[in-house]
Amino acid sequence: MADTPTLSITLLGAGQEVGRSCCVLRYRGKTIVCDAGVHPAYSGMASLPFVDELDWSTVDAVLITHFHLDHAAALTYIMEKTNFRDGKGKVYMTHPTKAVHKFMMQDFVRMSSSSSDALFTPLELSMSLSSIIPVSAHQLITPCPGVSFTPYHAGHVLGACMYLIDITGLKILYTGDYSREEDRHLVKAEIPPIRPDVLIVESTYGVQSLEGREEKELRFTSLVHSIIRRGGHVLLPAFALGRAQELLLILDEYWKKHPDLHNVPIYYASSLARKCMAVYQTYIHTMNANIRSRFAKRDNPFVFKHISNLPQPRGWERKIAEGPPCVVLASPGFLQTGPSRELLELWAPDPRNGLIITGYSIEGTLARDIMNEPEEIISLKGNSIPRKISVDYISFSAHVDYSQNSEFIEQVKAQHVVLVHGEQTAMGRLRAAMTARYKDRDEDVKIHTPRNLETLELSFRGERVAKAIGTLASKAPQEGDILSGLLVSKDYSYTLLDPRDLRDFAGLSTTIVTQRQNILLGVGWDLVRWHLEGMYGSVEEGVDKDGVQTMRVMGVVDVKHTAEHELTLEWDSSASNDMIADSTLALITGIDASPASVKLTTQSCSHAHPHADSHSESSYTRIQRLAWFLEAHFGEVELHMPDECNQVEQENEQVEDASHHPALIVRVDDADANINLVSLVVTSANETLRKRVEAVLDMAVSTVSSLTESFQSGMSVLQEDAGVGKDIDCKDNPSYIPEGGSPRSASGSGETKSLLQTEALQLAEVTKAEL
Repeated sequence: MADTPTLSITLLGAGQEVGRSCCVLRYRGKTIVCDAGVHPAYSGMASLPFVDELDWSTVDAVLITHFHLDHAAALTYIMEKTNFRDGKGKVYMTHPTKAVHKFMMQDFVRMSSSSSDALFTPLELSMSLSSIIPVSAHQLITPCPGVSFTPYHAGHVLGACMYLIDITGLKILYTGDYSREEDRHLVKAEIPPIRPDVLIVESTYGVQSLEGREEKELRFTSLVHSIIRRGGHVLLPAFALGRAQELLLILDEYWKKHPDLHNVPIYYASSLARKCMAVYQTYIHTMNANIRSRFAKRDNPFVFKHISNLPQPRGWERKIAEGPPCVVLASPGFLQTGPSRELLELWAPDPRNGLIITGYSIEGTLARDIMNEPEEIISLKGNSIPRKISVDYISFSAHVDYSQNSEFIEQVKAQHVVLVHGEQTAMGRLRAAMTARYKDRDEDVKIHTPRNLETLELSFRGERVAKAIGTLASKAPQEGDILSGLLVSKDYSYTLLDPRDLRDFAGLSTTIVTQRQNILLGVGWDLVRWHLEGMYGSVEEGVDKDGVQTMRVMGVVDVKHTAEHELTLEWDSSASNDMIADSTLALITGIDASPASVKLTTQSCSHAHPHADSHSESSYTRIQRLAWFLEAHFGEVELHMPDECNQVEQENEQVEDASHHPALIVRVDDADANINLVSLVVTSANETLRKRVEAVLDMAVSTVSSLTESFQSGMSVLQEDAGVGKDIDCKDNPSYIPEGGSPRSASGSGETKSLLQTEALQLAEVTKAEL
């Protein structure tokens, strides 16, 4: 079964931008939302995705890839401030993500509660957190019928995952932010074992290539050391969780190897990070082999020897700024507000100090602007501050660069690639580069770069597969076999089974519906029979179990003479039987107005119906018709009968030979073709004549059959079990018609062949008797 359903992809955020990731997937009446973040460059309502463009009560599931604010901070607003609760939608994220998300959002609410732009209250946050369902990597989850998903490790940060989503058979891989490079504590992103139809992938760095981990770690530690040597302070703006833990592991190891730095303090200015460090220690098992092996040796890598958390009393920033050289990791990473912004304003005028940007910076933030090394910066109070501090950029951002991203895209082998989470220019360059790569290899892969609120519609022509179970599966079918049964659809999966297995496998029962139609008609029984024979060829006549005169039309519709001037039509309902009943009803109701009826009722009928296969009909009528048909095409046709000597010889030797069967001989010019009337096999020394006679013979067999012979009822197994639909033996008991049902019959040509063969054998027997 083939169909062409359409997948609709709408970005409420992260369409040709970085921030407020929110991707809506609609397919076959199901709606899945991937991520729900805010935009770091904006505040309040302006930072949200375009949430008003979606009826959230129709959402079946919300999948959060990781705890960063640009992917998860709008979740509480959606759950508590929209009509999401009016539907049956569920929210999922991994266990580590939920644990860290709680602390992240508590800090987010605390920071925003002091302004008028607060998106939600602490109470609403608590209510939303209680509704989140945690899942594990590689766990198959089915949130609703027809939808399932499996999380896979994505690298990036603790608990980050990509989702392989299956919506009624269509597979979509949504990566979120991911990293294909194993760092000091995280595994690299996995490639799912199942090929998806659609890949929705980040394009943060476009076609930019990043240096290797060892090279950038060496450059980073050398730069930090040089700033310390010149008597300056080192500011490392970083988000409280994620890359900060990676930087702490690098610095702690470097300090351990350099005793001259032991008197230089490293401060981690984040109470949030201190809370979440317990989460990192709890989920050691989700990290890479290096961390797990150290932890197994009772060497907890997250108990740092040379790093301390600041107690954060009021005014600590100025005290550190006026103190000896030190290194400070402070949040947030974009330098918008908070400790990192205050330290920057204090340290900016001193050229000995150094600022190292270690992650990706979103356009519109101070972290992005200061990378251009402006002569001055504007403080939070609106004052101009001269910038003398050195500015360096070393990316520890756990995003893929061009080489990693392009390799991943090619290995996934999706038919459609949708680029998200990237600025317009970077995304456009990546699209052009990937299109060129696929064109060189002559591969037809579509790459899309939708903007926010631009709906991308992708059509798929897929084959829906039905599994045969029960009795149908007891014997393996051979090539060319036709399986017939009942097709049962449940939750977008299809099962083919024998009707007798319905109760066992589907919990369903079956029944036969018998229909009856009464007709008032002022004509005689014989006239009704005459019309039925004229239309259908043969009619079985007898009486039913109640002794009522009955004619059976095409083996399925009983016409009963229930009273004077009243007929009753009775049949077991099915698509084909209903059509036969309709035609029978139309024929009978039109008898009164038929000109033939008028003539027949004014004088007795003395002619026969050659098309009606009555039992009084000559045994050889069909063979005569067949001969006439062949004569019309070829001219001379002879009937060949086996002679007496051959018959006696055949009986003595008990050998079956085609030459001892009745046959028709077709002569065209000097060539002969022999048609065996028992096997209907054509033989001829002339191959061209043989093929032509075979073609005409097929047409002849179909032409000489009546409607009754050509009807295929397709009686169900249930009818067979119920004892209905058995063949009627009118020779043994011409007055008996069994109750209900329809006869098992082959195709028209097949049944006609069988009748022809029977007549041929009868003809041979008659000839033998005469001899």
